[in-house]
Amino acid sequence: MAYLTGLTRGKRAWTPKFVKSIDDERCIGCGRCIKICAHGVLAPKEVDEEESAKMFVTVANPEDCIGCEACGRTCKKDSFTFEALVA
Repeated sequence: MAYLTGLTRGKRAWTPKFVKSIDDERCIGCGRCIKICAHGVLAPKEVDEEESAKMFVTVANPEDCIGCEACGRTCKKDSFTFEALVA
């Protein structure tokens, strides 16, 4: 299986991993990932529960992800799943 790879500025091989999903059970809706993503990949998602609304994050525009994984690094709850593209 061959993955799409690139090079860093220092000429090291780098395999971008794109956001695949966000675990609603782990996500606390803090929004850090939304703020860190410069490409508008993520968006808030409100879920109405019986007496209160809870905010989660959803992958709204997966096609805009560049594979930097900044959202996952900023997530304190380890809610993100990433995957590399197969060539």
